[in-house]
Parts: sequence; structure tokens; C-alpha cells
Amino acid sequence: MNDHYELVILGGGPAGLSAGLYAARARLDHVLIEKGAPGGQVLLTDWVDNYPGFPEGLTGFDLVERMTQHAKRFDLNIELACVTKVDLSNEKRKVLHLEDGGKVTCDTLIICNGARANTLDIPGELEMRGKGVSYCGTCDAPFYRNMHVAVVGGGNTAIQEAEYLTKFASKVTVIHRRDQLRATKIVQEIAFANKRIDFIWNSRITSIEGESGVERLNLIANNGTTSILDVQGVFILIGVTPNNAGLPLDLLKADQWGFIPTDIESRTAVPGVMAAGDICSKDVRQIVNAAGEGAVAVLAAEKYLQGLK
Repeated sequence: MNDHYELVILGGGPAGLSAGLYAARARLDHVLIEKGAPGGQVLLTDWVDNYPGFPEGLTGFDLVERMTQHAKRFDLNIELACVTKVDLSNEKRKVLHLEDGGKVTCDTLIICNGARANTLDIPGELEMRGKGVSYCGTCDAPFYRNMHVAVVGGGNTAIQEAEYLTKFASKVTVIHRRDQLRATKIVQEIAFANKRIDFIWNSRITSIEGESGVERLNLIANNGTTSILDVQGVFILIGVTPNNAGLPLDLLKADQWGFIPTDIESRTAVPGVMAAGDICSKDVRQIVNAAGEGAVAVLAAEKYLQGLK
């Protein structure tokens, strides 16, 4: 790895790989730094059925592999390293500190660190991921036509996704640990009026069971009563956490949850620093818009570099 680049792309998920493709085609002096295998959360996605250009669908692994090979055809430069700190105090020379003690500087930076879905950390959750356990209703709802599914959560996202799921599932049961929802009143009213949505209050899931896929949920109420709910899928929608460790959140004007605000051209509050993908402060987190943001971020980076010259 060199000591300095025109552009550093931090993170190798769909946003980072798309940015890498555009950077490589633009012949920018660049590097994409990824601490593990490229792909991010998509690698944990069993099947992707809504990415344009793949009418038959494909696995998350295959989609990432195609994205990576596409970018490498234009000589994408990928380096495996762990960035522990990003110093943006000097906007003309951004500094990335590496776990091995090294440093990399750059003129412009695109942050594509992504985010991770919050989990219940209960028995069966990890084993059933992609086999009935999902963290995105918009992504996976069509797989559950005429099935009974559960939604865990009580915020706007959980209840709006529950409403969306009723377009496909025969029944949606919302499981909430409190006796009332946190979603806004209008969202609640729509859900309560939907005859396909039931609610289980003051309860939580203790384990997820099934043979080849989700078949039942073991529940416990706040008063200690246990029960079993037979379902074919469970959507865990209790929020997402940004991968923002080591980032100067104050300079980037991060929101209250730690996500990074950007403008329509993916620029952050720090000149020469863009952000793309799930690390951004936004409502929609899909593979397709992450990829689009990665492309836009590189175009913004090119404009910034031209300004420096």
C-alpha cells in the first residue's frame, strides 16, 4: 500500500465496490481499503431477488463476486487492512491510521463503512439467518407469500414493514416487549386497522426453532408466562447500528444515532469527504441505492480533486 492516494474508499460493500468501479474507470490514483472480504452485509444475504439486471435472482455472495470482478476488470486497487482512526482535522490531507501502526493519507475520502442490523442474540437466530430470519421486510417479503410471519419491534420501521408484509403474507404477528408501540400515531392507526396484523404485547422471543427453516418461536411474557408461536418467518426490526468506530463524528456532523448526513451528491460536512451506503443518515437502506450513492460519491470526489488542481 502506498503512503498517499488521490482517493481512498473506506469499505468494500456495494457502495464501496461501486465507488471502486467508478474510481478505477476514471483512472484516479485510488485504493479501496477493506478489513475483511469485500461484500459487507450482502455476504450474509442468502438470496437477492430485487437487484436490477438479475431477473432470476442470485445469492448475496454471487452478487458481490460479480461486483468485485467487474471493478477489477478496470484495475480496482483493493487492500486488506483495518483502519482504526480517521483524522480529518486537516481537510487538505486526510489521515487514516492503520491497525498495524501505519498511516495512509489522501486528498479525498469516501466513507462506505456500512451498518449492521441489531440482533436479538438468542438461540437459533444466527443458525436461521437466511432460512426464515430476516432483517429487511422490503428485501424479503415476496419470499413469504401466503405464510404466517412475525415482526419484532415497535418503532416506525417495524410497523411500516409489518404493513408492507401483509401484501404477501397471510398473517403478520407483531411481537413487542412493551404494552404500546413507539411508532408515530398515524403509522399505528394504519397497522391497527389492518386485519392481517395481530399483536403480542409485553413479550419477547427466547429462541427460534425449526428443521430446515423457521417453524416456531418460543416466547416469554413479562409476567413469566411462556408460549409458542408457529410461523414460517421472523423479521427482526429493532434498528441498525452504523459502523462508525474511529470516525470523527463531530466534524462529520453525525446524527443522534451516529449516521453521517450527506447532500444529494454524497458530500459530507467536511470538504473532500463523501459518504455512501448504509453509513449515511437516511431512511432507505437497499443494495441498489448504496451502489448508486457510491457512483455519485466518486463523481463528487473528481470535482473536488479538479478544484485542488
